[in-house]
Amino acid sequence: MQVKRTIAVFFLFCILSIYLSSCKKNTLSIVSNTTPVNFSLVFDDFWNKMNSNYLYWDIDTTNWDEIHVKYKPLFEHLDIQNKNDVQKSVGYFRKMTERLIENHFTISFINNYIKDSFIFPSLERKKVSQNFHSPFSYISVDSNYLDKGFVVGNYLTLSNTQLTTVSGTINKKILYFYCNEFALQEANSSNGTNGVKSVLQYFFNQLQNMPSNIKGVILDVRSNGGGNLTDLSYFIGHFIDKPLVFGSTHYKSGNGRLSFTPWINAIINPLPGSKALVVPIIVLADSQTISVAEAITMAIHILPNSLFIGENTWGALGPITENSLYDDGQFIVPSFLSVYTSSAAFKYVDGKSYEGLGFPPDIAISFNLSSLLAGDDLQLDKAISLIH
Repeated sequence: MQVKRTIAVFFLFCILSIYLSSCKKNTLSIVSNTTPVNFSLVFDDFWNKMNSNYLYWDIDTTNWDEIHVKYKPLFEHLDIQNKNDVQKSVGYFRKMTERLIENHFTISFINNYIKDSFIFPSLERKKVSQNFHSPFSYISVDSNYLDKGFVVGNYLTLSNTQLTTVSGTINKKILYFYCNEFALQEANSSNGTNGVKSVLQYFFNQLQNMPSNIKGVILDVRSNGGGNLTDLSYFIGHFIDKPLVFGSTHYKSGNGRLSFTPWINAIINPLPGSKALVVPIIVLADSQTISVAEAITMAIHILPNSLFIGENTWGALGPITENSLYDDGQFIVPSFLSVYTSSAAFKYVDGKSYEGLGFPPDIAISFNLSSLLAGDDLQLDKAISLIH
């Protein structure tokens, strides 16, 4: 196999920009002419909104009442007009939220003194873990596995990120699909032509009219940072011929910390003309598979003849929608900070919450940078070996 000389590796210094561009499709509109008078009001607004909007107080081990007792006096001693005190407050917010289990949770700052600061607790925890690795451009290696004639397509999303899709065959017997984020339906319904439309047309046509030589399908969502929630139904709908219950969600039903709606089934419906696959489906996902990409991995895992190879996914599974739709989720402290957090909590079909934990693979194969740099993808090798 020819080793591709140039392999695009995304190192730690650019990780944050990747997460922000691919996972955060819905952001708050920050419009406010109200400036907090003092830090006591900033703290109260933040604490109260977290108390009412955060979706995981029933399982999170953070004692939010103790946070109030400890940090309220600290904030009261800060001067909101003092640059050093404003900068010090970032450290307080970081400590207050460092153990929150929700892996989507982030804080960005509006105040001019700290507008370049950012708090992402799950990233900070993962960066110090033993097996942490940065996102990797697997397709730069795996394109060498594909038979000649594979299809590549790109599309500049409405979020101004580059969606890349690839589909083709491996050894003339495996149908392969890769995407680096989920904006597939957006790309396919956009005006004009783009390469992603061609890739999707090829891939979905193969699914509906499976050639006799195809013995299995590999879906590669490694280092896929998520994207548009609509792609969950759009993509999975091509693989099923009847409604698929893949979990359940609940929301806040009021301002009480533990005021939740009942759990409601999360259902994906088949798209017109779709067929259930009879050949094996293998999903490749890694520790940088996030949000919608995780949900797609978990939904495929329910299907017969499916298998998940790779690493535990990131563990950011709460759906995120515009905060105006629900009495929870994203919020702002006017003129000071913006909080990005789930609009709903999600449990998998097995009744478990994988928020903060990630979804585990059936066959665990660790990320191996040296092998990838040599042109050998051990996770893909394993998937290929299991399809006969």
